[in-house]
Amino acid sequence: MEKLHFNVNIKATAAKVFHTVTDDKLYREWTAEFNPTSSFEGSWDKGAKIRFVGISKEGKREGMVASIVENIPNKQISIKHLGLVADDKEITDGPLVDGWANAMEEYFLEEKNGMTTFKVSVDCNEDFKDYFEKTWPKALNKLKEVAER
Repeated sequence: MEKLHFNVNIKATAAKVFHTVTDDKLYREWTAEFNPTSSFEGSWDKGAKIRFVGISKEGKREGMVASIVENIPNKQISIKHLGLVADDKEITDGPLVDGWANAMEEYFLEEKNGMTTFKVSVDCNEDFKDYFEKTWPKALNKLKEVAER
């Protein structure tokens, strides 16, 4: 897997950006760039299980199942992907998840003079590299828009 990095500068406090990332309603807005029906189920608390889900073009619930490895409010969230959600069932082993198991996705927030730099570091396999390189910048611009309102 390759580690990809993205970032955006947001005219808002780290607390507001952190809230925008983790609040159910606001999360749905900025992650709509990945899937218009994006949502999460579970908790952002350290050690908690969380599912990132949406409805596929075929009308099925799909996404990722993960655990929150670290949550330092207004500073960092580290997410370890455990597997997939397919047809609303969790798949955590086998060929479908071999390329994703234990992939990390991390968010870092650095605030200075009312401006927050939001940085993303994400493990990615070759199959999703183009998609992430196109979609993460769009999602971060949407995050900026929502947090700056």
